Parts: sequence; structure tokens; C-alpha cells
Amino acid sequence: MRKASRLFEIIQILRLARQPVTAAQIAAQLEVTPRSIYRDIAELQAMRVPVEGGRGIGYILRPGFTLPPLMLTVEETEAIVLSLALLERTGDTGLRQAAKQVNRKIAAAVPPPLAATFSANALHAWGSVAPAPEAVDLAMVRRAIRDEQTLQLDYRDELGRLTERTIRPIALIYYSQTANIVAWCELRQAIRNFRADRGENCEAGPQFFRGEGDGLRRLWMDGWQSNAKVGQV
Repeated sequence: MRKASRLFEIIQILRLARQPVTAAQIAAQLEVTPRSIYRDIAELQAMRVPVEGGRGIGYILRPGFTLPPLMLTVEETEAIVLSLALLERTGDTGLRQAAKQVNRKIAAAVPPPLAATFSANALHAWGSVAPAPEAVDLAMVRRAIRDEQTLQLDYRDELGRLTERTIRPIALIYYSQTANIVAWCELRQAIRNFRADRGENCEAGPQFFRGEGDGLRRLWMDGWQSNAKVGQV
């Protein structure tokens, strides 16, 4: 998690807490060390964010501090609710957990009657839930897409053949059965789709392709649009 995102998350945790929260508790939620939280708290205080407390006591956010308001219409709120429900059907456990956290944060932030939309359980996404792939961590794939980092993938194709691939991941497509990793394949020297459930091992590679992701995505989209036009003929 980047530092700016972590500072924002600390403010959110303190804003929603009903009692002092220790650095160890915050660190556990954000998967960092308590020492990092102590440094972040000091930085927030230097930025005049009214965080009070100390080590061994816990921290609170003084009442009255607010983040910039998020103004949503009823339809926009319903769109978010349904989108979060759709995430519950993916095999990406990290996104499922994030969806629950977003629901809690927005429900705590929006005023009535918008908050009622979150608690009414009136909108649902129905259908089967995709199982999480056993050997591919989708959170790591998403991180590699953001950081433009290669992945080392042991992949078994539809005929059962196992190959070792070095790929440059550029997108993730979520289907009801599985997720597909869209990537430039060093072996094939072309854009390929890899079903996450066919991966037998996936690790972050030592190389980066920074600055190339957008170009590869344009190449992928151009090829997709060309195939779509051929299918319409």
C-alpha cells in the first residue's frame, strides 16, 4: 500500500472507531508494522490532522475533522451497491474483502436516506460464485499490473501441456467461472489470455516494463476490436 493511501486509511479507521485504536490494531488491518503507524501518525499530526493519543493508550480523531464530502445521488449509490455485490461473485478474495470495507465506509459517510440503500438489502447480484484460483494470487496479479512488473507463470493449457511463461500482465477479465490474465507473453511474442485456474505457480518476476503498459493495452484493444468486426461480417 502506498503511503498516501495508508494515511487516508488511518484517518478512516480512526474516524469510524468508537474508542481509542492502538498502533498495533491499525498495523494489523493495514498489514504493516506498528513502527510504520507511529511514523504515519506523527506525519498526520504534523499536517495538523487532529489525531490525539499515544503509545500504549491508542489514538482517536478529534470530533469535527472531516474529509472532502462525497456527494452521491440515489442512483449513484445504487450503482455502487450493485457493483460491490457483483465483486462478491468473483474469485478474487482481496477484492471481496475490499468491497465489504467500501460498503462500511460509504454507509458511515453518506447521510439518510442514502444510507438506507446500503442496509435495505434491496439490490442483489445473483448467480454462481467463481472459486478462487488455487495457485495464482489475483491480488499479486493486480499489483503487477499497477507496477508494470513481469510475472513468472507455470501454465497448463487446454490440452494439459505445462509451459513456463514470462508474462507482462496488462489487464484482468473476471468471468463467472474464472479470471483471465491478459498479458504480453515473452514465449509467444504476442498478447495472450491466461486462465487463472490453469496456473500451477505464479510469482513476481525480477523485471519491470514501466511505461509500456498503456501501449500494450492499446495493442490488445485494437486486436480485440478487429476480431469483433470480423465476427460481425
